Parts: sequence; structure tokens; C-alpha cells
Amino acid sequence: MPLDDEAVAEIYREHGPMLRRVVWRATSDANRVEDIVQEVILRVWKQAPEADNLRAYLITTARHLIVDQHRAAGRRPQQAQLVDLAEADSALDRALDQVLVEEALGRLQTNHREIVRYLYFERLTVAETSVRVGVPEGTVKSRAYYAVRNLRVILDEMGVTR
Repeated sequence: MPLDDEAVAEIYREHGPMLRRVVWRATSDANRVEDIVQEVILRVWKQAPEADNLRAYLITTARHLIVDQHRAAGRRPQQAQLVDLAEADSALDRALDQVLVEEALGRLQTNHREIVRYLYFERLTVAETSVRVGVPEGTVKSRAYYAVRNLRVILDEMGVTR
């Protein structure tokens, strides 16, 4: 039985931006992004899934649609392009990983997120991070330890298993 319009609108408002980012990173085609996001939301409306993790359901549905479109394009000679499904699959996995990491980092305390950004994304040393943040090196190490530990907990809560 389909969901009511207000429930679908709320799902679209809450998860639409994340879906657009995931699909954009996999396709880089603005028209396809909107088509796929709308199709995912349409399927949620029609099927009213009872998924434990709605976000995972939405991303999985988007992934299936992207793969289906790649396969369909390969069957139409006039639109055929050389498509490497493994490469598209890998791009989608990377996009999903990035979205999950961004969301997990957003849940960290500000001082932990700052340390993670400097050490892991900007690749600064502990000493450089210490100077940049204005805390002793031991504090940088301690915050890094607790930040990574908290990230593991957050990712577990999000259902990330790898």
C-alpha cells in the first residue's frame, strides 16, 4: 500500500540532498541525477518499504537504477557508450563511502572533528596539528585516539560494517 503524500514529501526533504550527492558522484549527469532521485522516491511511495535503515534502502535502490540504466544503454546501439560497470560500481561505492564518512564526522565533537581533519585529510603531522590548534602534542594524540574510537561507534550505529 502506498505511503501518504506527506510521508513521501518528508522522506524527499530529509534524504533528497544525500541521494543527489550519491547519484551525482556516480553519474556526473544533472539530468540523470534528478531522474534517478525521483524514481527512487517514487518507488518508496509505491512500495512503502519496511526497511530498518531507510537511508541504506534509498542508496541501494539508486544503485540498482544506475546499474540498470548502464545495462539498458549498452543494449541500445544508437545510445551505446563504452560503459565499464565495475568502474561505475566502484564510483558509486566511493560516493557512498564519502557520504557516510561526512555524516559520521558531522556527529563528532568539534574539537575531535578538527583534529581528524588536520591529521587525516590535510595530512599534517602531530606537531603541525599541535601548532595549528594551539594545544600540546599529547592532547592532539589523545583527541585523535578518542575521535577514531567515537567514529567507529558512530559508523556501527549507522550500520556500516566495513
